[in-house]
Amino acid sequence: MRFAFRPGRVALHAFLVLTCLATLAPLLWALYASLRTYDDTSRNGYFSVAESLTLDNFAAAWTRADLPHYYLNTLVVTVPALVLVLLLSSMVAYGVSRYAFRFNLVLLMLFTAGNLLPQQVIVTPLYRLYLLTPVPSWLSDSGVLLDSRLGLVLIHVAFQSGFCVFVLSNYMKAIPRELGEAARVDGAGVFRQYWQVVLPLCRPALAALATLEFTWIYNDFLWALVLIQTGDKMPVTSALQNLRGTFFVDNNLVAAGSLLVALPTLVVFFTLQRQFIGGLTLGSTKG
Repeated sequence: MRFAFRPGRVALHAFLVLTCLATLAPLLWALYASLRTYDDTSRNGYFSVAESLTLDNFAAAWTRADLPHYYLNTLVVTVPALVLVLLLSSMVAYGVSRYAFRFNLVLLMLFTAGNLLPQQVIVTPLYRLYLLTPVPSWLSDSGVLLDSRLGLVLIHVAFQSGFCVFVLSNYMKAIPRELGEAARVDGAGVFRQYWQVVLPLCRPALAALATLEFTWIYNDFLWALVLIQTGDKMPVTSALQNLRGTFFVDNNLVAAGSLLVALPTLVVFFTLQRQFIGGLTLGSTKG
């Protein structure tokens, strides 16, 4: 068989290969550095062949950074925030996509416009607001939203809901309205139509959003740094600071800690990989 040479296709594949290598290079280099000892890199430099490879840096990072404690801190914030974001966003998306009213489009634009606001712009007023908002002592030992995990959950829900509403509303518009009408004939109310008819059909979109939102919320450092003042309440992204000394930094140890911190996001992605890819290709075959 003879294959036609297509310069454009070859150039495209070469570009994609180079892009993949450029994307993976920092991760692979961090993995390589984490397997080397500090003495090895201090003598020969980081751009050299390793004398030996070891997993000691991972064990040291796990204990010195107290990662189990900070993993739990992040879990307490990420899971409730993720559940609330998907639940509330799906409710708003259902109302916007399935019912026609005067401010339908305005409401959708309002939620979407929230993603256009840089988070850094409202750091100062939000800090003051959290400082002046009282909450029960069983929700915050500080008595206010500042320095509480509830405050972190609320800010993530506020900032992440707009994107989820936009995605879910467009997906729900593609679901035939006849399904809801048939459920209404059978006596199903509005909530039952949403919960038992429309929401199960949105599983691919919800899985894709869950993967993205988990990554974004898990990797957050800005709001935790601004709104949390107690070190023991900080998320796992701040645990790497425990590996940095005042006058000395072991970059091999920090690299190992960084890979351990990033591990949960990889687990979530590979667990929901099929649904995530399916969510990204939604509507690609419709025409």
